[in-house]
Amino acid sequence: MTRNNKFQELMSVRFRRLLSGAQDGVPPWLEIIAAGDEPGLFTPDDAPWIVHADFGTLVGGIRALLVQALHPGTLRGVAEHSRYEEDALGRLAGTIRWLTVTTFGSHSAVSREAARVNGMHKRVVGSYDTNAGEHRSYKAADPDLLLWVHIAFMESFLVCHTEYAWRPIPGGADGYISQWSKSVAPLGLASVPMSQSELDAEISRYLSADVLRVDERTRSVVKFIKYPPLPAVAKVIYRLLFDAAVVSLEPEYRQMLDLKPAPRWIVKPTTRLVLRAIRWVIGPESPIEEAGRDRLVRIGAWSPAN
Repeated sequence: MTRNNKFQELMSVRFRRLLSGAQDGVPPWLEIIAAGDEPGLFTPDDAPWIVHADFGTLVGGIRALLVQALHPGTLRGVAEHSRYEEDALGRLAGTIRWLTVTTFGSHSAVSREAARVNGMHKRVVGSYDTNAGEHRSYKAADPDLLLWVHIAFMESFLVCHTEYAWRPIPGGADGYISQWSKSVAPLGLASVPMSQSELDAEISRYLSADVLRVDERTRSVVKFIKYPPLPAVAKVIYRLLFDAAVVSLEPEYRQMLDLKPAPRWIVKPTTRLVLRAIRWVIGPESPIEEAGRDRLVRIGAWSPAN
């Protein structure tokens, strides 16, 4: 092993330890993705696989959290039933687990992961005041809340891949949106946008219906997202990724959240450069993606020659 490879291996372990919480840098869900004798929802040629394997998701995840915080029901669920302040990285790892298993795992793995998430959702119940002054009960599994979370993630990953990553998306935005709709069916969400135009219309509906808002609780969560408890070196990189997320937000979102973007002409190329540097530092191979590919090749469901 060369010195460069040893360096990459060391940095890869540190990077994946930060995201997964595993001290050895091996995500606990790696074995889940590798196991099984059946395909999953996607192959390496599909849009969600390509988008989620790229590093634009590092920005997209931050952007998604900011967008989610605009819905008072979603925000209340996070604030009252999440351990984000005490264990922010643990909550991040849980979200990454769902995303990666759903993207790269087998049908059985996806089903089990959805059951885990659905079980957690059953415990997330409460109430919040709407903008119209109505006191409304909520459950995490309510279709309108699931839909907003789905929209926030889907739009954010798509926008940030387009802005900051470099691999072309098969089928473009419509391909990603329609294919990723499969991910939320096991969570009980049957009706979702299937194209860019439908996604835009759904976002406009939320905005025009006066569902979204920013209050003191929102500002507190956004402040935490901006300044999370991270190791010193990671904080420097994270601040750039946060700025990149803010730049990528729609003007309506930024205005509501009172977030002023840094100059786009600086943030965009710098972020792209840093993401490429991170990829080089930790090495080009992704153990998660490799595990998913190897499983598909082993069972004859996909070939690199495709």
